[in-house]
This record gives sequence, structure tokens and C-alpha cells, in this order.
Amino acid sequence: MELSDYIGLLHPAIAVVFVFPLIGNVVNFAWSARQRRLQAKAKIKSKIPPVVGTEHKRMGEWLTGSVVGLSLIGLAHPIGEEIIKKQLWVKDTFQLFFILMMFAATIASLVLLYKAKPALWRGIFATLSGAGLVILGCQDGIFRRTNEWYISHYYIGIAAALLMIFSLAIVPDIYKDRSNRWRIIHTVVNTFALLLFIGQGMTGARDLLEIPLKWQKPYVNQLYEKQCITQPCQVQSGSAPTIEKSK
Repeated sequence: MELSDYIGLLHPAIAVVFVFPLIGNVVNFAWSARQRRLQAKAKIKSKIPPVVGTEHKRMGEWLTGSVVGLSLIGLAHPIGEEIIKKQLWVKDTFQLFFILMMFAATIASLVLLYKAKPALWRGIFATLSGAGLVILGCQDGIFRRTNEWYISHYYIGIAAALLMIFSLAIVPDIYKDRSNRWRIIHTVVNTFALLLFIGQGMTGARDLLEIPLKWQKPYVNQLYEKQCITQPCQVQSGSAPTIEKSK
């Protein structure tokens, strides 16, 4: 494995070690908070501590930042490889500057979203954060699997990240709304997001099996170019590195 391969493992490693356990905690606190509210409504003394609501909110905020950050890491690796491959710092400095500014603007917008109080500013920063993810996802080098978008790790991941941003933006409205309309919207949105996260687990595992190591890419590219899945073909070794057998 080369350095590029190890960098490519950062995205799935962070997802497995940090993000998915965090999702489990958020779901657990969400369920506990709902059960406590229902018990309080029925005037039943609850054994669930009052802190579950606060912890659900705190961990939900952590989850949004983690999902968006993980998405940016997942986008940065293939974009960075494409920048190096095309030598954009020589051939197209404007595009390189634009990409770097989009990463910075997306991160800054998310930070400001955490701090924003008025609904207008929350909407603006949420929109800018989401737009930044979408624009970065449209750059060259990103494997989108558009022909199978419904099982695409990219499309499912971007959709989940956008839902997390939306959920963060409406948090203050949930506590202000006595009709529970925003709470219902929050529940529906995040239930759907949970299904997307499950899909991410499956499509991410599949893509790890499909993504070749750097030295394998020339061979794999030939398989796709020659459509070896439908017809017999021969893969040329070219200038690929030779692996010596240990004695």
C-alpha cells in the first residue's frame, strides 16, 4: 500500500470508529427522550433521567459536524488526486483556488450555523453549507455512480449530510414550537436519515471491495475499458510494478 491508499482509508476508518457509534448513541437518547415525554404526558413517573433530552441535542450537534466533516474528507481525497494528476497549480490555478475556497467556505458556513440564532441566518448558513457539499461533489475525480444513483455511496452520503444540516438548522424552532410541528418534522427527517446511514454502511463496504489499490488501478481500468465483464479480454502489464516472490 502507498500513502494515497492509507489516506483513502481515513474516511471509512473514521466512519466505523467514531461516526456510526455516535449514531447509535444519538438514536438511543432520542428514543429515551421520546419515552420520557410520553410518560410525562400520561402523568407517569419516569425512571428515565431528565438529562436525556439535553444529551440527545448535544450528541446530535456532534453528529452533524461529524457527518459533514466525514463527507468533506471523503470528497477531498479523490479531488486531491485529480488535482495532482492534472497539475492544476500549473494548468488552471483559478479552478484550484475555487476548490480550496469551497472547502473553506463550507467549513466556515457550518461553524457559523452552530452560532447563528435568528432563523434567517440559520437558513442562510445551512444553505451555504449544503451548497458547498453539492458543488464539491460535482468536481472531477468523484466517483458518483450516477447510473445507479439509488445505491450510490456518494448520493446517499450527500443526502444524509444535507438532512443533518437541516436538522441542526431547525433545532431552536423545535423548542419554540408548542404545536410540535417542527418536532414531528425533525423525527421524520432523522428517521429517513437513519435509513440512509444504514445504506451507507452497506454501500461503503461494497465500495471498499471495488476500489483498487493505487498499483492495481491501471489493470482495473483496462478491465472496464475493454468491457471484460461481457467478453474475453487480455490485460496488458505495461509499466506496472513487478512484485517479487519472497524466498
